[in-house]
Amino acid sequence: MPALRLTTLFLALAFGLVLPAPARAEVALDGRFVADRACPATPSIRKRGNPGNVRTRAGQAYAALAANRADPTHYLVLVPGAAPERRWVRAGCGRLVQGEAGRRGDGTTATARTRAQAPRRTRHVLAVNWQPGFCETRPSVRECRTQTAERFDAVHFSLHGLWPQPPGTVYCDVPAALVERDKAGAWKSLPELGLETKTLRELVTVMPGAASYLHRHEWIKHGACYGGDAETYYRRSLALMRALNASKVRAFFAARIGKTVTAGEIRRVFDTAFGKGAGKRVRVACVDDPSNGRRLIGEITVALSGALGPAADLADLIHAARPTGKSGCPKGIIDAAGLQ
Repeated sequence: MPALRLTTLFLALAFGLVLPAPARAEVALDGRFVADRACPATPSIRKRGNPGNVRTRAGQAYAALAANRADPTHYLVLVPGAAPERRWVRAGCGRLVQGEAGRRGDGTTATARTRAQAPRRTRHVLAVNWQPGFCETRPSVRECRTQTAERFDAVHFSLHGLWPQPPGTVYCDVPAALVERDKAGAWKSLPELGLETKTLRELVTVMPGAASYLHRHEWIKHGACYGGDAETYYRRSLALMRALNASKVRAFFAARIGKTVTAGEIRRVFDTAFGKGAGKRVRVACVDDPSNGRRLIGEITVALSGALGPAADLADLIHAARPTGKSGCPKGIIDAAGLQ
C-alpha cells in the first residue's frame, strides 16, 4: 500500500475520523415494472436530459433490470424503441412485480401477464349508447341493419365500454401486432375472449356491437388495463348495465322517444335515480343524423370510482367519482329504432 494511503488510514484510526463509505451498487432485478402513470424515463438519474422525451405509459409493464439501491428511489427499465432503451424511472411511478409473475419468457401469454400485472384501477368511465341514435350515423353495420323496434336496444341503453382511467389508459401490455390490427379495424381477427356461454349470451344482447366484434376491440383496448380477465371484466360491465337499465334513467328515455331532451334534464333524472349529485358525474354526447341534420343523443358517459366487485353498488360508484364539469351536448332527440 502506498505510503500516503497508509498515513491517511493511520490518521483516520488515530483521531476517530470516518472515511467515506463506498458507493452502493445497483441491485439486479428479475421482473417487471408496471407503471401507474406517465413519468419521465431518463438515461441517467443524476444528469438532466431525456432524449426523445420518453415517458412511461399508465398500465404498461416494462422489463425491470435493476434498482439504484436496496431501498430504491429509481428502477432501471427497458423501454423498447427508445434510444437508449435502458431508462431510469422513479419508484413512485408504479410497482415492481418480481419472480414468476413478472418474468418474461416463462411461457405465459401476453394476456396472462396482463392479468397478473395490470393494476386494478379504481376510476372508470361507463360509456353507454342510445343505439337508435348511433345507428342513424352507421346504418350499414350489421347491428344497425338488423335493429327493430322489438329488440332490446331499441328501448334500453347498450354497452359501449368500461374504460379504466385516467384517459389514455389503453392497450396495457398488448402486443404491438394486436394493437395495429385493432387500430386498423380488423376486429374479427382479434383473439376470441373465451367467455362463458351465459356471459356471452347476455353480452350480445346488451352490446349489440358484438355483432361487429366490438367486444373484442373493447377488451384489447380498454379491458386489458382492467387488471383481470375478460370474463370478469364483462361480468362487471354487465352488472353495471343491469343496474342502469333497471333505473328511472332508462324509463325516462323510453318514455320520451322522438322528443328533444336537454343535458340538464338527463342529469336531473340521474339525481332522482341515484341520489343528488349523481348527475354531475354524467356527460352527454350527441350525433348528427346525416340524412336530415337532426341532433340526436348518441352516448352517455358516467364517471365511477371504487372497486368493481360483485357487490358494488352503481350509486355508490357514481358518488365516489369526481364531477365531470361540463355536461357535454346541451340537447338532442331521443331517437326511435329504425332509420328516419
